[in-house]
Amino acid sequence: MTDAQTTTTGTDWGAWQRSWDRQQEWYMPDREERFRIMLDMVEALVGTAPRILDLACGTGSITARLLARFPTAVSVGVDLDPALLAIAEGTFEGDERATFVTADLKDPEWRARLPYDSYDAVLTATALHWLHSEPLAALYGQVAELVRDGGVFMNADHMIDDSTPRINAAERAQRHLRMDQAKDAGVLDWADWWQLAAQDPVLAGPTARRFEIYGEHADGDMPPAAWHARVLREKGFGEARAVWCSPSDTLLLAVK
Repeated sequence: MTDAQTTTTGTDWGAWQRSWDRQQEWYMPDREERFRIMLDMVEALVGTAPRILDLACGTGSITARLLARFPTAVSVGVDLDPALLAIAEGTFEGDERATFVTADLKDPEWRARLPYDSYDAVLTATALHWLHSEPLAALYGQVAELVRDGGVFMNADHMIDDSTPRINAAERAQRHLRMDQAKDAGVLDWADWWQLAAQDPVLAGPTARRFEIYGEHADGDMPPAAWHARVLREKGFGEARAVWCSPSDTLLLAVK
């Protein structure tokens, strides 16, 4: 998108980014904390000028925080969602540190679209639970081939331990009570946010295409953190473990 198009449409990409953040925080009030720990681990293991792959990048939430903290970093975002990519591309227009690629992570050839063959870090958050376990394991193998030796992969996502049903039920009930209270106070949920996007003159077309691709919501899996750590080691990472968790989510770190 050119500056002229941005001016003509009057689209405030920063406002869309903030709106997306607020909607996501309705589900995950500790969202910024997981990003902070993720970037702490990037700095600890690969330094302050990394080349990163923002996997299933959405609006570029990880990229935004990465570049704000590490001004000499380089980020490549990859996603299939045309609406969220439109926001990402509009937000980072003119910033040579950020590149965005359209690709389907379930396509075995998705890596051919990337501008680099290797990365210091591959980072993703709240996205891969859209995949079932078998394609996710295959994706982990592909990611392992992209991460350089000594590099890292991190996935912050819903990772459910089915061995603790009472704990899970209590946590879910408490979390949904808080979410219901926030929604009563006017906070947008997922469906509300997408309704707004569908009404925007610039995002209406991309939003319609994204629902043609995904439907209302994908039906993936949320295996426990131990499963992720085991599969990542099987796929070529030397070490893997959780470095942060909330009652419902985990940040899993793997080192090549």
